[in-house]
Amino acid sequence: MPERRATDAEELERLRRENEQLRRQLAEQAKQIAELKRQLAMRQQNSTTTSKPPSSDGLAGQQRVRGRRRKSRRSPGGQPGHRGHWRELVPEDRVNAVVHLQPKRCRHCDRHLQAGDEDDEPRRHQVTELPPLTPHITEYQCHRRRCAACGHTTLAVLPDDVTGQFGPQLTALIAYLTVVCRLPRLVVQRFLESVVQIPISLGSTQTAWEEASAAVAAPYAELESALPVEAVLNADETGHRTDGEKRWLWVFVARTFVLYRIATSRGSDLLQTVLGDTFAGVLGSDRLPAYLKYVAGQRQLCWAHLTRNLLSALDLATTPSAKRFCREALVLQRRLFRLWHRFRGDPLARGAPLTRQELIGKVLPIEQAFFRLAERYLDARTNDVRNLATALFVHNEHFFTFVHAEGVEPTNNAAERALRTAVQWRKIMFGTRSEDGERAVERLLTVVRTCQLQQLSALVYLSAAIAAHRRRQAVPSLLRRAQTP
Repeated sequence: MPERRATDAEELERLRRENEQLRRQLAEQAKQIAELKRQLAMRQQNSTTTSKPPSSDGLAGQQRVRGRRRKSRRSPGGQPGHRGHWRELVPEDRVNAVVHLQPKRCRHCDRHLQAGDEDDEPRRHQVTELPPLTPHITEYQCHRRRCAACGHTTLAVLPDDVTGQFGPQLTALIAYLTVVCRLPRLVVQRFLESVVQIPISLGSTQTAWEEASAAVAAPYAELESALPVEAVLNADETGHRTDGEKRWLWVFVARTFVLYRIATSRGSDLLQTVLGDTFAGVLGSDRLPAYLKYVAGQRQLCWAHLTRNLLSALDLATTPSAKRFCREALVLQRRLFRLWHRFRGDPLARGAPLTRQELIGKVLPIEQAFFRLAERYLDARTNDVRNLATALFVHNEHFFTFVHAEGVEPTNNAAERALRTAVQWRKIMFGTRSEDGERAVERLLTVVRTCQLQQLSALVYLSAAIAAHRRRQAVPSLLRRAQTP
């Protein structure tokens, strides 16, 4: 009997150990399943819940909802009552040739029409065509003259602006095709040879690129020196490669100009180099630690980033508490932006337009509600919720600077749009190969984007800059126009 009891006790102990082992295995497997579900949910996220660009919404991620959810019953094309759009006639002083067309016979009775029967106002129809694309070649023959006094021979010197083999306009066109049109140098070479009938080597296209960079060095430095005294700036950054090595491409957007900068650092030291030890204005950015560490007079944190973070946390939430936090924050965010759209005078916004003081008064309860909501979830178990609550609690005032300050936007979209131009160029050109290439990309992207912002022709400006650079004259400034109200 004692032996049987001992055997039963051993069997119970074995079953207990086996049960504990199975419980641990189930717990580990449940943890693995939860982690795999989280990874799958993160894999299926798209540009609406992350900072990824819309172009990255591929087959692996959840497709972003575009347009209407339901198919419209309207027929395609212009709808009844839609105001048409057509090409306007250019003024007569810009017309190169006029062809008068006279009808010879009546379309109704076939009577021969005489001269003098025409009306005073003919129907005008204009056809725009390119002239024959042939290069204009000027040959400079430098003659020699012998001095009657000393007997030495002197050779005529070329003008400064024709020392190269290509004129300022052609040099500017090469840079324009490379930066604005984002054409690789080989494509530029083939375009010039086949379309414009200008034989050119790849080395010459590189030389033109470098000369355009040197020509706009002074305007670039002038814009860079103006950054620290701007009232409002938006900044953003993205990855870059120089000869395979990691770099960071920064962009700074002012009211009327944009400046790009390629650096080896993504930290606040770059901000100190460009903007000084402190920035007195309002700095708009995302919540990258480099911006939060940098000393600025005021800062505006991006609501677009925060909204995407909330949507992402809602997708990944596994507890009712985490979902409740995200939903309450998104409701407050929608209330905030409805007021902002009314202040901006959006015709689709519900309610009468608001003044600045009315906006401040109506936003104050929303700001306080955000603070209380964040305070309740500072110790949340979910990491995403806890991090977002901490950001809202610690930086609460920096999310609402746009409510009080003129010229400040609630999002960092201005910098992101400017950065997109550089990213598209980088994806086509695969980065740069040297420090001189980095400086050229900085300067030319800055000039082109600034010209677009100021509604100037980038090609005309580059041509004028190269011509002035060759004559050793001052290059036209972009800062003077940027400071004009």
